[in-house]
Amino acid sequence: MAKSYGKNKWALFLLILAGFVVGSFLGHITKDISFLSWLGYGFEFQIGDTTKHNIITLDLIALKIQFGLSLKITIASVICALASIFLYKKI
Repeated sequence: MAKSYGKNKWALFLLILAGFVVGSFLGHITKDISFLSWLGYGFEFQIGDTTKHNIITLDLIALKIQFGLSLKITIASVICALASIFLYKKI
């Protein structure tokens, strides 16, 4: 009996992540170009602030773990993430 393989969900996750990274890079590059500056618009989500040393800390005496997350979503990153989903479906 032949085993059928579906599409790998990890590959989709990695493609979307790569789309966000490439899109953020494109948004950063095009911020000074007047007709493409809109690609860099977005918002930033942050848990903990590393500049003010306001980070969530779990101190277990022998082990200290600090948590922080900063995520900036731009128009270009959303476009590239959607393009990566479209590419995944075509493969």
